[in-house]
Amino acid sequence: MLKYFSLYLKKQIVIYMIQFNFKPFNEMRDEDYALIGFKSGLEIHQQLKTQKKLFCRCPAGKYSDKYDAEILRHMRPTLSELGEYDGTALMEFKTKKEIIYRIHHDTVCTYEMDDTPPFELNEEALDIALEIALLYKCNLVDELHISRKQYLDGSIPAGFQRTTIVAVNGFIPYKKREIGIIQVGLEEDACREVSDIYHQRVYLTDRLGMPLTETVTTPELKSPIEVSEVAEIIRRLARSTGKVRTGLGAARQDVNVSVDGGTRIEIKGVSRIQMIPILTYNEAMRQWNLLRIKEELNKRGITFHNVYYKNDDVTKIVRKTRYQPINLAVQEGKKVYGVLLQGFKGLLRWQTQTDTYFSKEFSDRVRVIACLTTLPNIIHSDSPTENLSTLEWQNIRKFLNATEDDTIVLVWGNEEDVKTAVKEIQIRAKEATIGVPSETRQALIDGTNGFERILPGPERMYPDTDLPPKAITNERVQKIKLQMPLAYWEVENQFEKYKLKDYQIKKLSITKYGNLFKKIVEEYNVDKEFVAKILVDQLTALERKDYDISKLSDNDFIKIFTTYKKGEITKKGVVITINNILKKGLSVDEAFPKKIDEYDMNQIMNKEYKLLLAGIIYNKKNIPSLLLGKIMNYYNGRIDGSVIKQKVYDFLKDYGYDS
Repeated sequence: MLKYFSLYLKKQIVIYMIQFNFKPFNEMRDEDYALIGFKSGLEIHQQLKTQKKLFCRCPAGKYSDKYDAEILRHMRPTLSELGEYDGTALMEFKTKKEIIYRIHHDTVCTYEMDDTPPFELNEEALDIALEIALLYKCNLVDELHISRKQYLDGSIPAGFQRTTIVAVNGFIPYKKREIGIIQVGLEEDACREVSDIYHQRVYLTDRLGMPLTETVTTPELKSPIEVSEVAEIIRRLARSTGKVRTGLGAARQDVNVSVDGGTRIEIKGVSRIQMIPILTYNEAMRQWNLLRIKEELNKRGITFHNVYYKNDDVTKIVRKTRYQPINLAVQEGKKVYGVLLQGFKGLLRWQTQTDTYFSKEFSDRVRVIACLTTLPNIIHSDSPTENLSTLEWQNIRKFLNATEDDTIVLVWGNEEDVKTAVKEIQIRAKEATIGVPSETRQALIDGTNGFERILPGPERMYPDTDLPPKAITNERVQKIKLQMPLAYWEVENQFEKYKLKDYQIKKLSITKYGNLFKKIVEEYNVDKEFVAKILVDQLTALERKDYDISKLSDNDFIKIFTTYKKGEITKKGVVITINNILKKGLSVDEAFPKKIDEYDMNQIMNKEYKLLLAGIIYNKKNIPSLLLGKIMNYYNGRIDGSVIKQKVYDFLKDYGYDS
């Protein structure tokens, strides 16, 4: 009975999917996502602000494009504990990539190059990971066990990443519900990719081995906006510790997306949370359209078990073509192959994502696996007017015995790569009959995504034999609890009483300046709006210009604000003092604007007045404003502008000027 009910349910989903019109991004509503069964979860990787890397003693966070040497590697898959190969590893092996590592003596050692065993786990990194896990209300593990996670894309020279789970079963509040945290992991970061062209991939190794936490949520996010909002909560929670790195690339989101009838697709390495809504929308749209293509194929009688394709060398037929990419390839002695996809007519022009068509699914596989990276790398007969002549297509159809119901895909390059490409085109055509293949996909800058690799399976994980288990003691946990901050949403509630702007509250609640703000406002009775403007607005602006605001201690700020409170410097003087410390490297005492001496001020006004009289001034009535401007510039930040104005006008009364 359950079997028949399940079949009925699947049929109803299919009927709905055909009827549903996928709307543009800005027209989709929560109810639309509910109807298609949108479901998403997050895997967020956050670099930790440690002095050293995770499994060696090289410095962390020291980036440079310079390198002393290059190391060449070829990666090959290994068997899992159960004697199985991971599908992703096999896919990467097919690419026949040469991996080049650019190394600098300041940032790597023999551990990163897999020439020596790992050091003991970085204790500082572990403490930060445990603190973040406790903020999620997770259950900490009693004992850490290091595992190896296989990566054959070359991003880690060892071919595997060392990783461990530090906590499980936590949650974060979101609106009126709780979003589950499945686990918090601690692992080492991978290399930075420099280029990936043809059969060569180049990496910089400075980032390799830096400590990361991985936060995995439950897949219960029901719309693209929810996904981005939950990602922002996780980002802010990590930043509230003050122990994570910030800036582009310091946090990277992997977003898992599925719709009813589809499967889990991982969009890898989303560096900006703002991109999540459009990326997840496009993936939902893509899966929905792939399911429609599957149903269309089934209507045509094409299933996984009877899909038919064939291929052959068509170089001779197109050797004189005017289509430039193929013409150049033939002149260089390369091959052109045609792949006949029986019954696929019109499907490669089916839109899958925004301004993206089903043909890109084939092109991506050819680019990634066959390494034919120069685009375009395929053309197809569903768009015949865009490439070859009508006669050329007719000759190719005749040669491959194609009917009007078939589609032909052409691919070109050196013969070995073309044969790999032909196999991948045939594999992707067969996958079309099952709907949505399990993949890891790359986030693209236009909000769409592209194929990156087959979705890894459990076969890529196995225990690490170089490192022993590590107990998490109660004493360690208690010590962390004593110094850890409140969850930032609790701090935000405390800041509501100050009635600041929303963005100021949000910033103060996740930085070390929150407690400093309270102290300056409450203990020294300094104007709260002004303190917030300095600690949020000015410091953020300076940080964006790459000034190291950590040079300013809490005591420096207290001295600056109390000096202002005494009336010895103006609000502008506070800004000038901070700028002098950060931009000129002065101490706080050296950075203050000089104090005002009444006698000196009168002498300066007298000198400047005489200079103005001696100069060429066509209208003597302008002298008061000109003198005021000069004195304002001279005493910038040292005294309030209204006071200077009054002193200048008092001075000028002796010379017959009226205020």
